[in-house]
Amino acid sequence: MFSRRDLLRHALAAAPVAGGAALLVSTPRWLQAAIASQSLTIQDFVRTAPKARYWTTFALAGSDCSACHTPGERLGKPHTHAASTVRCLLCAQGCTIKTGARGRCRARMNVNGELRSLVYGRPLAVHIDPIEKKPFYHFLPGTDAFSLGTAGCPLRCKFCQNWTLSQASPEDNDTQYVAPGGLVSGALSNKAPTIAFTYNEPTVFTEYLLDTAREARTRGLRSVMVSCGFMNEAPLAEMCAALDAIKIDLKGFSEDFYRKVSNAELKPVLRSIKQVARSGVHLEIVNLVVPTLNDDKATLQGLVDWVAGELGFDVPVHFTRFHPDYQLLNLPPTPIATLERARDAAMARGLHYAYVGNVPDHPGNHTYCPKCGKIVIQRTGFFVDQVHMRNGACAFCGAKIAGVFA
Repeated sequence: MFSRRDLLRHALAAAPVAGGAALLVSTPRWLQAAIASQSLTIQDFVRTAPKARYWTTFALAGSDCSACHTPGERLGKPHTHAASTVRCLLCAQGCTIKTGARGRCRARMNVNGELRSLVYGRPLAVHIDPIEKKPFYHFLPGTDAFSLGTAGCPLRCKFCQNWTLSQASPEDNDTQYVAPGGLVSGALSNKAPTIAFTYNEPTVFTEYLLDTAREARTRGLRSVMVSCGFMNEAPLAEMCAALDAIKIDLKGFSEDFYRKVSNAELKPVLRSIKQVARSGVHLEIVNLVVPTLNDDKATLQGLVDWVAGELGFDVPVHFTRFHPDYQLLNLPPTPIATLERARDAAMARGLHYAYVGNVPDHPGNHTYCPKCGKIVIQRTGFFVDQVHMRNGACAFCGAKIAGVFA
């Protein structure tokens, strides 16, 4: 396996390829500086890690048990609380963390009774991607996104295609501190109109995301997040205020699937999706269809019915092809016919924008006008070939197309 320093050297040696699907950023100064970084220990991360947000302790909560415990949570017998133990309130895992330990995400650590972010300013992956690769099909289609991720994730998805980041600890890789302003400058120098927080779960680097997105907005850039949707309401509200678009992976439509395959729960994800929809931030949903696990007709129909009933008909939904990876190498790729049936069910239910994902050149990659049925955005793979729209409307019949196009 390449070390972080080896990967950076490859990044700097790679010449940009016009039209490439995932270009490595070419030689910004802060990335050059990372070449000189030394291998870091966990003590190095702890020493420089800033104080995290969204946590509490028994001492801070006082007699208010609801500060640490969720409504309906069954409490045991009265017990003595360790003064240095913290409760993370960032995601729905609700980790109780003793001093010196970390939450399930591995990115947040209790340092002497204070929760700190070990991944603030520590990107492990930085690329220029087409916005369609996220995938966003209704947010500035045809443009590039300056994309980054760190280590860590609160989930344990057995099919994760970015598991080398999401299931890593910060100290597993050499890295160099990059301030939010450095990311914004990197996006500007690469002429990318959008910064995308992606690859691992951005919730684990919420503080870094917020500082970067806010600075990006002051400098004329937009910000998007690719998320599992497993965060709590308060941090999500703050992220919605700073971001311009959010894509959430609705990984399945059963609690059993979430518990067995992702070590998580479905309800917090559904809550997050509805919260984003109410916020007015542009929302798209992806369902990775995994053979034998979440691909049965009833599950897919339940997902479609929920989207139509709770979100309306204009939220884009992508039914994406699974490819064997990580801990599910035993399963085959999703049959294209299964994705087509899911898309057909969505369109029959009235959803205006349903897509077949991870199948290059499939007709289900195009955006069709919900009124006249003609193609308004034609795609080949992750790239836009033709656009037949004027001022956010179909060029053929004038019907409005939902999304952000300018």
